[in-house]
Amino acid sequence: MNNKFNKLNLAAAITAAFASQAHAGGYQINEQSVSGQGYGHAGRSSNVHDATIVYGNPAGMSFLDRAQITAGATYLNVSTDISNAEASRTLDSGLATGVGPSGSQIPVGSIPGGNDGDMVPGTAIPFAFYAHPVNDQLAFGFGVYAPFGSKTDYEDDFQGRYFGNYTELTVVSAQPTVAYRFNEQWAVGAGVTYNQVEGELRRQVPSGLNYDPATDIDARVEGKDEAWGYNLGVIYRPVPETTLGLTYRSKVDYELEGDYRAIAPDGTTAPNPSTGAPLQSNANLDLTTPETVNFSLTQQMTDRLKLMFGASWVRWSQFEEIRVVNDQGGLITQEPQNYENVWAFATGGEYQLTPTLALRAGVTLDFTPSNDEDRSVRIPSDDRRIFSLGAGWSPTPDMTLDFAYSYLTERGTFVDQQRNDSLNGAGGATYSADYKNEAHGFGAQLTYRF
Repeated sequence: MNNKFNKLNLAAAITAAFASQAHAGGYQINEQSVSGQGYGHAGRSSNVHDATIVYGNPAGMSFLDRAQITAGATYLNVSTDISNAEASRTLDSGLATGVGPSGSQIPVGSIPGGNDGDMVPGTAIPFAFYAHPVNDQLAFGFGVYAPFGSKTDYEDDFQGRYFGNYTELTVVSAQPTVAYRFNEQWAVGAGVTYNQVEGELRRQVPSGLNYDPATDIDARVEGKDEAWGYNLGVIYRPVPETTLGLTYRSKVDYELEGDYRAIAPDGTTAPNPSTGAPLQSNANLDLTTPETVNFSLTQQMTDRLKLMFGASWVRWSQFEEIRVVNDQGGLITQEPQNYENVWAFATGGEYQLTPTLALRAGVTLDFTPSNDEDRSVRIPSDDRRIFSLGAGWSPTPDMTLDFAYSYLTERGTFVDQQRNDSLNGAGGATYSADYKNEAHGFGAQLTYRF
């Protein structure tokens, strides 16, 4: 009984968490530049504006005229509306009827709880970059930023709590970078990324056949790892007014070690009802975040106006399944995901209103790799549209202050999940609901040139 409970709940927690991570098409972090945020990141690989080009395209550092540091953050305020929620308890058919074979689950009543929504706390996402041109050809740089991350925190009595009520997952990257410009037309760049991932994942487990949130068992998984990756970039300027940029970011392979613990309502480790042994264990999961390719075009239309277009591709199709094993290599769970490769498109522009003030605007379409069958309450996201406005003010030639605002709206979506396990292996749960997400992003950054 102890072994079965550990496997079912540890697998459930880790599976839901990294399915959330895999929804980066819906919750992939793009907040590495506030100046770029103003035009929807349309010129991410081609618009050489400040030190954030270390992330956007390492080759672009060689086109900067002097050393500079850029630091800033974007605050995200996300709101979610949940409607048409239904949650049911289920019981093994053999136990429910007293006759016939067991194995299937039948509804035996509703699950108490609420659906307040707005489960994503407001979060500030910081970044910092430094770029140093050594001469007209060679440049070095360094950056610290967050490429992936998500957090959801539902109310304690959330009706879907048996599928996930708390998720916090963060990846932080540090990137030393070098760039070389061959001539006025061609430049290349490369960076190595050192990446750290941390996560805490929770879901509730009903105590026996009692689905009262006051008596639920809190099943938690915490884990972390570190790994290396790289990115490559190239810039081509056929004429001074036209800049083409291409950036490749590698996949990153993690080997996460998770610690599992089941916590009783009194804060102690819950015992197994059959053996009395503490309900705690560990598990291992190999996780690969996918490679991405970004192409963008920046066109200087007049002395004051430039237009930009960008397209990004993410290779999510390699995320076909989640496979969790224990320390002895025994299989805990193996679940298909069947994600799809996705695209994102952006267009935007910048207008130099005065010598010290630039105005920006952009629109982004970002598609999710998830499918309707596997969508989770942890990250219930779908295709999104983002509308952005921004401005850059340079009170002196050495300093620029950038500000941006973005409004994100997602297509209405739904989750429909079913679980056939509980503390005694006899009961389960279902949860379905419609979700509608939107977000506001407020960004500010400072660039200082030396």
